[in-house]
Amino acid sequence: MKQKTLLIITGIILIGFFFYYLAWSFSPGSYSRAETYEFDIPEKTLVEIINEVKTENKELDAKSYFGDYKDKHWHSFYFQYQDKKQIIHTWTRPKSKTVTTFAFVGYKSKRDLGNWISANKYFWWWKNSDAKNEFETRILKKIEDKIKAKYLYLAK
Repeated sequence: MKQKTLLIITGIILIGFFFYYLAWSFSPGSYSRAETYEFDIPEKTLVEIINEVKTENKELDAKSYFGDYKDKHWHSFYFQYQDKKQIIHTWTRPKSKTVTTFAFVGYKSKRDLGNWISANKYFWWWKNSDAKNEFETRILKKIEDKIKAKYLYLAK
């Protein structure tokens, strides 16, 4: 009896895992595997802060390779890691009037014409963690610090 129950539970877990993997594999949308972060600020303010971060940290600015632009649905921004010769693609999109989604879309080598690697390219999360941790340390932290400084200044 215990063996039959164990087989049924294992089968349900495996079937659930299979359907989750299938959905992940065929996820729709332009940037379906982007790593997203939410900020409780309007998109206009976040765009200003991102531009300030890029201006203050010239080593992150990728204007000579890609220009930032606004599309119908989002603002795209490009950063670079000069020491690794990598370009980083991000975007912002308003979720509401006071909440904005910021996403780490992917990265690529400066030398390649294409070959973007999605932030969450690999199903197994630990394979993506190095790129995401580096993004959070080198770019996201600077943006978060600017947001905190700006809102502390406005609160006074």
